[in-house]
Amino acid sequence: QVQLVESGGGLVQPGGSLRLSCAASGNIFSFGAMGWYRQNPGKQRELVATMTTIGGYTNYAGSVKGRFTISSDTAKNTVYLQMNSLIPEDTAVYYCKATGSVDYWGKGTLVTVSS
Repeated sequence: QVQLVESGGGLVQPGGSLRLSCAASGNIFSFGAMGWYRQNPGKQRELVATMTTIGGYTNYAGSVKGRFTISSDTAKNTVYLQMNSLIPEDTAVYYCKATGSVDYWGKGTLVTVSS
């Protein structure tokens, strides 16, 4: 059983930045990809960004491309999401996902973008 623990969420003003972290209890190389997703009440969970653990190939939602960056520190088994130029529409609970033969999700961290 792998545990994913997100951190770094909070309240930020429009135009500001936040960095989310996802700490995995196991080796992230045991998964094919790591990713960030977000969800608002009454809406479907949507992909924000993913990264393959081998090769580091990334994929971003069009709405965040150029503003968000996914990265990893394999020595720490941690994945990050750097979020810049935040807008109110980025407000959501952000979840970390590990994709492999079995998928794992974290419990989420709330990001609120508001003045």
